[in-house]
Amino acid sequence: MKYRHILNILGASLLFTGASIFAQRPNAVPENKYGLKVISNQASYAATIALDSNQRMVAVKDYFSPVLTNWYYARPGNFTGQVLYQNPEVLVRLPVAKALARVQAALRQRGFSLLFYDAYRPYSVTEKMWKIVPDERYAANPAKGSGHNRGIAVDVTLADLATGRELAMPTGFDDFSEKAHHDYMQLDSAVIANRLLLRTVMQAYGFTALSTEWWHYSYTGNAATDTATRFGILNLPFEAFLRRADQSLK
Repeated sequence: MKYRHILNILGASLLFTGASIFAQRPNAVPENKYGLKVISNQASYAATIALDSNQRMVAVKDYFSPVLTNWYYARPGNFTGQVLYQNPEVLVRLPVAKALARVQAALRQRGFSLLFYDAYRPYSVTEKMWKIVPDERYAANPAKGSGHNRGIAVDVTLADLATGRELAMPTGFDDFSEKAHHDYMQLDSAVIANRLLLRTVMQAYGFTALSTEWWHYSYTGNAATDTATRFGILNLPFEAFLRRADQSLK
């Protein structure tokens, strides 16, 4: 009877531990009104990393430097007319950062650099964008989530490595016209060459271009394993991925 009692206690303990672990798994995250599971707290995020270290969000500046940026969404002069976030950081998933480092190395040999307009953005920002422009040609539908919310999409251009000056491209950032499409060819030959160089190098290291926006690239890596559905939607502030406590997850 004594041993049976001990076994019962152990069994209950294991059951409780298992339930606790299950509660922290991504599939335990409650669904929002669209039926999406949006990770919005540190515990749920940490649980995804415990299951797969590639889920970790990292700062690109830890993988190469300098990191050139032009944060349109951190000031009111963007397509929404409002500041969408403050104190942004170029954050992406771990395998995306490694791929971007390879892109940067390849560009550096040519005297160029990536320049980031946007990378990770919280899901709440996608919701704000949609309220202002509810058009999937120009903004991500929050019912589906965005590659930016998943930490696998970046908006980039090319810049001169020595000066930081942006190279000539078909349009400015977030120009929602046919001129921003990759197949638009009524352009100066130098502009076409710049667009092609960006696309060629990005694709060589696992990124897929969005046909309607020359600046938007999503990381697909090995399509058999690295898909958008592998990475959950995040709604955490930039600071959440930069806290010292989170560095223990490296």
